[in-house]
Amino acid sequence: MNKVDRLMKKVAISILLVLALQSTYSQITGVEAKIAMPFDEQTSEESISSENNKPRELGLSYKYLKHINAMKTEISSEEVITAPKTLEDSVDWTKYPKARVTATGYTAGYESTGKHPNHPSYGITYSGVKVKRDLYSTVAADLRVFPIGTILFIPDYGYGVVADKGGAIKGNELDLYFNTVQEVYDNWGKKKVDVFVIQMGNGKLTEEDLRALNENEEMQVFREQYIGKMKK
Repeated sequence: MNKVDRLMKKVAISILLVLALQSTYSQITGVEAKIAMPFDEQTSEESISSENNKPRELGLSYKYLKHINAMKTEISSEEVITAPKTLEDSVDWTKYPKARVTATGYTAGYESTGKHPNHPSYGITYSGVKVKRDLYSTVAADLRVFPIGTILFIPDYGYGVVADKGGAIKGNELDLYFNTVQEVYDNWGKKKVDVFVIQMGNGKLTEEDLRALNENEEMQVFREQYIGKMKK
């Protein structure tokens, strides 16, 4: 009987030792250790099944990680696409009146105005301001349609402020100012386009008015985009 008691004590101590080791292992590694007891059919079957499924589990985990990475990339890509990149994308232009016009590029040079750089009124518009290519650029129009000071938005060009007129400009026609003939050829030429009437002019425009428009703090991010485009 004493032998049986001693044997039972040894078994109990062994079990307690194993449980203590299991607890310590779990705390250190963070992995739950399972002990398959002898003659425990259910545990044995689960262990076998678990062993057989390890490659599948690893494969699924790898696929899941790839899926998470793909999701992150898609979110980042979507943010870039939907973020406003240009002035065209950042304003609801449908709330402004629209007019279909024929727009032609022009310069201050002889080929467009018949004036040379030494002419006293070279580069001076009908309104009195100097020609300017900027976020708000000077444009010429039929003043019966768009009076001096009218602000238009011309897609792919930017804002145009009517500052000049021309003998050949009739009805819904515009001349858009560019610094050089090469810029006219590279960036515009002549085309029909829908423009948006932001504000009708009152017949007056000053250098201060034009400067204030181009130096508006809220517009500087867009101004930089247009200036950068002109430098290319």
